[in-house]
Amino acid sequence: MPLFRYEAVNAAGELVKESVEAPSQEAVVKQVQDQGLLLITVQEAGASALIGLNQPLFGKRYRVSQKELVILTEEMAKLLKAGLPLDRAFTILVGIADEGPVKQLLSRIQDQVRGGSSLADAMEAQRGVFSRFYLNMIRAGEAGGSLEVVMNRLADFMERSKALRESVTSAMIYPAILVGVAALSVIILLTFVIPQFQQLFADAGKTLPLATQIVIALGDAVRHYWWLGGGLAFLLVLFLRRQMSDPHARLRLDQWFLRIPLVGDLIAKVEMARFSRTLGTLLGNGVALLNALAIVKETMTNQVMSAALTPVADNLKAGQGLAEPLMETGLFPKLAVHMIRVGEETGQLQEMLLQVADTYDGEVQATVKRLLTLLEPALIIGLAAVIAGIIMSILVAILSLNDLAF
Repeated sequence: MPLFRYEAVNAAGELVKESVEAPSQEAVVKQVQDQGLLLITVQEAGASALIGLNQPLFGKRYRVSQKELVILTEEMAKLLKAGLPLDRAFTILVGIADEGPVKQLLSRIQDQVRGGSSLADAMEAQRGVFSRFYLNMIRAGEAGGSLEVVMNRLADFMERSKALRESVTSAMIYPAILVGVAALSVIILLTFVIPQFQQLFADAGKTLPLATQIVIALGDAVRHYWWLGGGLAFLLVLFLRRQMSDPHARLRLDQWFLRIPLVGDLIAKVEMARFSRTLGTLLGNGVALLNALAIVKETMTNQVMSAALTPVADNLKAGQGLAEPLMETGLFPKLAVHMIRVGEETGQLQEMLLQVADTYDGEVQATVKRLLTLLEPALIIGLAAVIAGIIMSILVAILSLNDLAF
């Protein structure tokens, strides 16, 4: 049987590190729990996988990644839920972290907490690591004496957000592979296959069809000026990055994205899911609606929809509800806004917002599937037409040479 190493916390709050033989990780989990221990990590000897996470708790990187923050939040939630004091929980996390940015981050936070700072203030001092949403959640949890509950909600929020991003990203893998393979096929045709026929055409001394001339010219351009294409692509990437960093250009670009059929609908649903889950989570932790709305505005990626929340906040200050100003923007899905109105009328706004988030998480996945259903055959047909056009241009030229021979 394979050998597993695990780290757990006993009833006294002490860190326990042991090795055990077991048929699987699940068997190790059960065995550790039967001993009354709180399992932190488990990995097969020679491997580096946390249970349920498939990677080391904290890898050595130059900065703290979002994935590491998710893991950190989950582990902190487990330790606090087990009743450990905050300082002891940090000592355990520092002890199991590998040398690197995350270990240093935890040590700095622990030192500041020991020096009298609140956890939220200590985290805020680590500039650029924790978002405003994260910090306000921690601050609300400390004020309400429910830090372990907040940590659990944060971990759940971050996991759901990550799952939504990964579902969209994974759905685009196949189209990306398809485009890449087709582009490679076209490059091979232009740089290796077409030149084999050029000498034959040159010896024939006959004017080639226009399509063949174009294909041969493209092949020459790819072979001799590929560096120019690479340079132009690099400059295009720099230009796009600069445009994305310019607020006015970014606003125009986001407006254009929202007008694209199907794509605009997908963006609106993704933003609606993010808006609802963030706002609902903040409200559930006692953050005032206006403050929560200001935080939500910063978490949204589409600048048009983010800017639309400014008049919504103004209307809230004037005593209006949330649903009506959202409807007036014309940007947010009507079904979601009606659900929010029901939540306001029944006094269950927080619960309804989380329900809207769950609904639109599913809607995003369904919309992505519909887009791929249309995109994949369109890509296949379009790329097949390009390759067939190249081949046909050569065949037409060969047939014209045969006509000349006769």
